[in-house]
Order: sequence, then C-alpha cells, then structure tokens
Amino acid sequence: MVLSKPLYSLFGSYLEQLFSHPVRTKSITACVLATSANVTSQRLAGAKKLNQHSVFAYGLFGLIFGGSVPHYFYTTVERLFSHDLRFRRFFLFLSERLAYAPIYQALSLFFLSLFEGNSPQTALNNVEKLYWPLLKANWQYLSVFVYLNFAYVPPMFRSISMAIISFIWVVYIAKRRRRFQEKQTAEKAAK
Repeated sequence: MVLSKPLYSLFGSYLEQLFSHPVRTKSITACVLATSANVTSQRLAGAKKLNQHSVFAYGLFGLIFGGSVPHYFYTTVERLFSHDLRFRRFFLFLSERLAYAPIYQALSLFFLSLFEGNSPQTALNNVEKLYWPLLKANWQYLSVFVYLNFAYVPPMFRSISMAIISFIWVVYIAKRRRRFQEKQTAEKAAK
C-alpha cells in the first residue's frame, strides 16, 4: 500500500508525457525496453560478460525507430480506416501484418547489425539469412496479440502495448541473431 501512491504518481507523469510528447516518450520507452530485452536475452543465454555493442545497438534502435515508426504507423492507419468502415479491425490487423511487420522486421535486422558496427554488406547478409524465418515466426506468434491490440487497446496506448509485447519478441530475435553470429564465427574459424 505504501508503494501504490508513488507508482500512481509515476504512472500519471508517464501518461502526461505520453499525451504531451508522444514520440519522445514512446522512443525513450522503446529504448529502455529494447535494451532491457537484449540484456535479458544475454543473461538467459548464460553470458558471463555482456556484449556492449549489442546492448548499445538495441538501445539505439529503440530510441531512433522503436517509438517513432510505430507511432506514425498507428496514427496513419487510424486515419486511413474510418470508424464507420465495416470490418475496420480486420483491415487494421491486415495492414499491420502485411505491410508494417515485414518492413519493420527488415529495418530492424539491417540497422541492428549496422549499429553493432558491421558493414552494410554484412548487415544485408544478416537480413538475407534471418528475415524470412523471423517474419514467419512473427506472423505465427504475434498475430493474436496484434489483433487484440487493435481490438481492445485505445489508439494512444497501441504502440506502448506493442512495445511491451515486443520485449519478449526482442529477446527471441536477440537469441536468433546471436546463434547466427556464433555460427558465422565458427564457419570463419574453420576456414
């Protein structure tokens, strides 16, 4: 009970910032969540020492793209599909799954690799190898959450709710990317 008042105050301040400065607030939130997800992924993998380049890359990606891109996407689709449109939720869902998810997945794989200090060619190779399996997994595992997000979450909170769901997704992506990088390193060492 003692902690409830400070938590409500903190949550109120957060909502105030979300309303006053939505892109900035969502970007900072995405940065914190992406960084935390990467650290969580590394810890779950049993890493004794954190890969600082990876932590930095995920944080930077969250800060630059993680708040702004979802914010503008959700704002745009809200305007595109009027409230009196029949099957509106379904069209919102389809636009997210068939347009946003594929583009954002490619963007994230490419820029995460660049932010880790890899060359553009290495980043493209990472996208080529990881894109399709990750996109299929995204469609398979996250589609229900995306639909529920459109169906029941108010527009102001959609990118934040997806950011929280994305925490789990980023842990998964970081795990897949780490395995891929370990495999590449082993192949180079074998040559």
